[in-house]
Parts: sequence; structure tokens; C-alpha cells
Amino acid sequence: MKPGFLDKLLARLDRIDPAEARLLLDRLVREKGFLEQVFEALHEGVIVLDETGEITFINGAACRFFGIDAEHAPGSPLASRLPGLDWATLAKPGKSVSRDLEVFYPENRYLNFYLSPIKPEESSVATVGWVMLVRDLTTTRREAEQTLESERLNALTLLAAGVAHEIGNPLNSLDIHLQLMARKLRKLPPGDRGPLEEHLTTARNEIQRLDTILRQFLQAIRPTTPARERCDLTQVLRDALRLLEPELESRDIAVELDLDDKFPPMELDAGQFQQVFYNLLRNAFQAIGGRGGVIRLGARANDFEATLSIEDNGTGIPPEQMGALFEPFRTTKQSGTGLGLLIVRRVVREHGGEIEIQSEPGAGTRILIHLPRGPKPVRLLEPPVSIIDID
Repeated sequence: MKPGFLDKLLARLDRIDPAEARLLLDRLVREKGFLEQVFEALHEGVIVLDETGEITFINGAACRFFGIDAEHAPGSPLASRLPGLDWATLAKPGKSVSRDLEVFYPENRYLNFYLSPIKPEESSVATVGWVMLVRDLTTTRREAEQTLESERLNALTLLAAGVAHEIGNPLNSLDIHLQLMARKLRKLPPGDRGPLEEHLTTARNEIQRLDTILRQFLQAIRPTTPARERCDLTQVLRDALRLLEPELESRDIAVELDLDDKFPPMELDAGQFQQVFYNLLRNAFQAIGGRGGVIRLGARANDFEATLSIEDNGTGIPPEQMGALFEPFRTTKQSGTGLGLLIVRRVVREHGGEIEIQSEPGAGTRILIHLPRGPKPVRLLEPPVSIIDID
């Protein structure tokens, strides 16, 4: 539509005959329909608002981003459709605004919107409306997080090489010298030997603890190749559970099994997954705390994926800690190293799978391990719709 077309139309409205008015109205309808088709073709969201913030137009992309019904949206305030959005704070006369936001319905997305005022050309008239352009940053943000995680692990790998050399060798030397001291202590009279043996035991225990932390650290970040073999993963889970049975029985913690009898054999490293299950079961056991409690184990599979679950009714994980669960040395346990979940995720990902954690404070934690059963079969896609009709 050419600039000034509406102004000329309004100026001549009282001087044109009905036939010409109908032609002009048809032209307006056609051009309005053309613009709507253009907006609907965009992947970005477009929302047009009046000066008070009421929606006058919204395209399909914006409806999908925010879960808005396009039929009932026009005429309603934008703030009523997007709870938490303060229109009075955003809509500053004559100023554009660009902000990022996170939405949780209908999907968890990270979005960026650009809000700009609409003013008539070459006019001092105040803002007559607003246009909001919305872009989906979810994929970009996740790629940035994955890049950051990769860089962090690369830095830890370099650090591990130095740690192994600078700390590992002195620890071995200290342990050897403590063994020599222990032999000499045995030759002392019992009265003189007691206090010294207590200090010696403390020193050896601390060296053992440092050695364990070092081994776990190297195991968490050192690239490994799984020794895959065909095995029963539910049996591997039972074997890991058997290692913790004495502790579970001493605390009266019940274990409920819901393992599919037809769970298929899988090609994976059984030793690595026994450690995965042991770490997760021990976390569940420790999260329950006092006596009593329940740990539920499940295993299901379909044609494409196998899913194993470990669920407890313990203390749960606070929301502020959920984002840092896989960071090294981040732990809520006094004696923990903060490397257990890092090892678990590395093993699962090396097998092409992914780990999912669901938790609510006071209600417990549920951990799901998703593993692919193998290459997915070929699936023919529908042919693309032709844009140009040759006929």
C-alpha cells in the first residue's frame, strides 16, 4: 500500500460513488490479506498492539510460542495473555525495547522480543500502536551451553593430566613412607606405640581419601571407549543393588522392582553401567536419610529406546541446585566428591543415551536413563508440497 493512500481515501470518501468505494474496499481487503499471509509465513512471532497494549493482530508463530488462541486473542490486553509481563514498564513512549524471556507453557522456551512504537510518518502525533517481533533462542542457547560445557571439560582434562603427575606421585611416596613408619612402630613398647599408631592411621586414611578423589576425577573426564558386549541390563542393575543390600537392610529401606520380564539384551559396557547404577542407588539411599523409605527401580523398552528409572522418596533436590548437578565438586554431602553424577552422565552419553532428573523438595527424586536400542529404521517422508502449480 502506497504511503498516504488511506489519507487520500478518507479525504475523498464523501465524493466517490458506491461502485468506486467498493473497488477501493476490495483493494484494502486484498492488501490486508496479503500482509497477513506474509506475517503467517514468518518463523518469527509478530504481534501488533494498539496504544493501550491490546492485541490487534497475532501471527501463528507467536501463538505457538506463547500458547495463545489466535481466534480469541484480538481485543485482549497482551499482559493478560502473558502473565508476568508488565506492559506499563515496557511501553515507554517513543522508545524501543529488546528483552530476553523464558516461557514454560506450552513448552519451555527461551525467547527474545523487540517492541517498537508505531508512529505516522513525518508526524508529531503520539504513538498509535506497537509491534512486537519475537525470536526463538532455545536452540541457540542450548548450543551455547553445550559449547561452554565442552570447553569446561577440555579445561578439566588438561588439569587432570597435571593433577595425575603432581599429586599422584607424591601420594604414592607418602604411602610408602607411612608403611615404613608402621613397621618401625611395631618394634616400640605398646604404651608408646598407641598414640602414634592413631595418628598414623589418620594420615593413611587421608591419603587414601585423596587417592580416591584423584581416581574419580580422572575417571570422570578421561575419554574412554566402552567395552561393549551383549548383556542383560536388568541383571547388571540387580548386581549393583546386591552390593548395597547390607546398608539398605540396616536402615529398613524397601526396594520395589518393576522390571520388564521381556527387557531386551543390549550391547554395552556392563562394568561401566554397574558403576552407574551403584552411584545412583547410593545417592538414593543417602537422600532418604533416616530409617525407612522406599527406592523404586523400573525398566521398560520399546522398538527404539530402553528406559531405566531409579526413584526415591527422600529429601529431593532444591530448584536452585538443579542447574549445577553435573558440575564437578558441587555436592551437598559432607563426605561427597561431587563427581558421581558427572561420571554417570559421561558413561550414559558414551553409549549414545541421556540422563533425565526429576525432583521436588520433600517429595523425592526420580532419575531416568534413556538408551537407544540401535540404529533407527529408515522412514520415508512425505514428498514436499510444490510451490508452483504447473498445471
